[in-house]
This record gives sequence, C-alpha cells and structure tokens, in this order.
Amino acid sequence: MTLLANGQLPEAAQKFQAAIDIEPNNYQALYRQATVYLAMGRPDAAVDDLTKVINLKPDFISAVNQRGGVYLKQCKLEKAREDYKTVHKHEKNSESKQKIDLVTNIETWLEYANDYFENNDYSNAVSYLSKAIEHCQWAPHLYKKRAVCYEENGEIQKAITDFRAVTKLTSDSREIFLKVSKLHYLLGDAGSALIQIRECLKLDPDDKECFVFFKKVKKLDKLREQIDKFIEKKKWMECLEKTVEVFKAEKENERIQLDTMRYSCKCNMKAGHTAEAIRDCSEVLKNLNADDVEVLVDRAEAYILDENYEAAVNDYKRAHELDENNNSISEGLQKAQRLLKQSKKKDYYKILGLKRNAKKSDVMKAYRKLARKWHPDNFQNEEEKKKAEKMFIDIAAAKEVLTDPEKKAQFDNGQDPLDPESQQGSHAHPFHQGFHFHQGGFGGFDFGDGGSFGGFKFTFG
Repeated sequence: MTLLANGQLPEAAQKFQAAIDIEPNNYQALYRQATVYLAMGRPDAAVDDLTKVINLKPDFISAVNQRGGVYLKQCKLEKAREDYKTVHKHEKNSESKQKIDLVTNIETWLEYANDYFENNDYSNAVSYLSKAIEHCQWAPHLYKKRAVCYEENGEIQKAITDFRAVTKLTSDSREIFLKVSKLHYLLGDAGSALIQIRECLKLDPDDKECFVFFKKVKKLDKLREQIDKFIEKKKWMECLEKTVEVFKAEKENERIQLDTMRYSCKCNMKAGHTAEAIRDCSEVLKNLNADDVEVLVDRAEAYILDENYEAAVNDYKRAHELDENNNSISEGLQKAQRLLKQSKKKDYYKILGLKRNAKKSDVMKAYRKLARKWHPDNFQNEEEKKKAEKMFIDIAAAKEVLTDPEKKAQFDNGQDPLDPESQQGSHAHPFHQGFHFHQGGFGGFDFGDGGSFGGFKFTFG
C-alpha cells in the first residue's frame, strides 16, 4: 500500500493487477485495486472490481458499501439503494439508514427538477439539480441538464463549467466539446473556443461539424492576433482594416462585435478619428463593461483630441478610481485637468482654427491665411485696428508654439510656454511683454514675401 499512500496510482494499479493475474480470486487485491481506480477517477473499473469482490465474498460489507457509494455518485439510485439495504441488514445503524433515506430524497429532488425543467422554470430546476449533484458528482446527465438550464437563463460561464464537467465524465465528448467551443465563441473568447474545438478533433480528426467550426474560430483568432500585432507596431490604419474584417464576418455575434470595438476604439483614437473612437469606446462602456479602465482611458484621450476636456477629466477620474496606483492614469488625469483649465484661457489651436491633431503643414497654412487677413494695416477704423493687432499677435504666438516641437509638447500637456504663470519662475516671452505699433506699419514685421514691416520677420514657408 506504500505506492497508494505516496500517490503513485498507476504503479499501484499495476502492482495489484500483477497479483490478480497470479491469483484471480484474491478479493483483497481486487478491493485494493478498486480503491486505486476510484482515486484515479475510474469509477466504472472500480465497480467491476468491487462486484467481483462481492461475488467472491458476499459478506465483505465494506465492498458493498463502497460500491453503493459509487452508484450514488453516478446517480444510479436504485442500485445504490439495494447496496445500502444490504449494508443496513448487516449493520443496522443510523448511518446506513440515512444513506437509504438520502437516495429517496435525491429521487424526489430530481422529480422536482424535471417538472420545473419541463415547465421552463430553469432557476428552480437548477436549485434541485444542484442539491442532487452535491451527492451525485459523477453523473454527467445531471451536469448536462443543469448546463442547459444555465444557458437558458443566460448564465453562459456557468453553463460552460457544467458542460466541461460532462467532458471529464464521458469518453466520447465530441458533441459537448463542440458545444463548449460555441459557448466560448458566443462570449467572444476565440482562444478558449479554439482549445475546446481542438479537443473534439483529437477524439476524431474527421468530425465534419467540429472541423467546420474549427476553421471559423481559427479565422477569428488569426484576425485578433493580427490586430494585436498592428497595435504593438502602432500601425493604426492596418489595425482598423482588420477590425472591419471582424465586423463583417461576425455580424450576428454581438459580444465579438463589442470585443472588437475595444480595438477599434483604441486604433481610431490613435489614428486621430475622434468621433469614431468616442462612438466605439462608448458602445463598449455602455454594453460590455462600464468599468473597463483601458477603454475609459482611450475615450478620455479621444475627448482630449476632440477638445472636450470636461468629458476627458470625467473618464480619467473614473479610471483613476478603478486603478488608483496606475501612474499613467494619474498623469493623464492631471493633463486633462490642465487642459480643461487651459481651455478657459488661450487656445493656440482655436486661434488658428485647427484641431489638436493638426500637422505642422496645417499650422503654417492656417497661419499664412490668418496673418494676411488680420494684418492691422488692412483696417482703418481705430477699434478694428486694435482688435486686429491683438489677433495678429495671437496668430503669431500660435504659430510660434505649434511649430516648435518642445513648446507644442508643453502646450499639448496643458502648459502654455508663453504664459509666465504656466512657466513658474521662467522669464515671460516677448509676445507677452507687449508690442509697440508705429504709424505706417505694424510693429515692424517683415513677412518675407514682399511685404516689409520693419525689423521683425514672419516667414510664410
């Protein structure tokens, strides 16, 4: 028994089988081998050995009791009752009587469960099936029926757990592996679906139904891998192309659509497609998981690009509540708060009529157009000229900040590089120290394109 005590079950089984081969009627060896089979999760083999023991030695009550216990766990209730009655005749104690009563109770619970099941009352059916399964742990048909109840109630993960129990209790589980794979797929979990459908094909590589579904799952899994790869390489448009492929292929699977929107949310945001990013992120947060931190952050960044700083602050605050120790989220929240504060002051993008994802070429184009429009010499009315002078300075300042990578980065992070208050101790920029406007020319600016206005230069290219 040393091998058994040490958990060396296959070796112990071989040892007992060798003894039985020499002495087939050795009931003790058969009984011990049955014990090993039970430990190995082979109840049918254990019952065969226990039956041989009982035939050889009918008064070996421990074997009868052991077999009754196996029958009970397999939900073979009539056989369990017969064995427990035999035990009770010999022992006449309360424990054996309780086991007989338990069998009767389980029969009653299963009658109730079946009635509720037939009447589509799956919640009550689950309640009575669970009471029975507590004692009948090796009864695949009970797990299967409860799994169906869970599925009907929309508790898919619980259904998967019970169906997987069935696969462990039956030898040919192709139908169940296919079912479990489809449930994982329904939840959008292509990886787990792939694992389960491969188990079906291990049992029979020629199973047509499993192979067809395998190809379907494999296609989605490959698309997901490609999307992950493009995100890793920051190829946002390629990422979006693959998400479109998933959307087209999985029109009927809402969960896969929503899971894919987690990707399109991020890739649209990174590509500067703010409206699409906000739309997709919002769909995920509304219909899949309102507390998805990554999606909250992605939507916050999309809101920033869309200059909706208040909404960005709200999303970052929620993300921070969910993940307080994430430094990146803390920094994002601070940035959004600075941008919100900044938006109530001077906004260089708005001055030039640009979005925050504008390129340098966009800045220069807008600058040229607005500088010509608002040149003070274009205005004769004194009030209009003063307004133009202010606009002209703001336009020049916007161009300076947004074409200088360092200053632009400061501004994009919520700090105005030309504002003394933002620079904490740094010297104020000349633009904010005031200009002197002389008659016959504005501040002496030279545009470098044929128009001369003194010593200062505004280049247009």
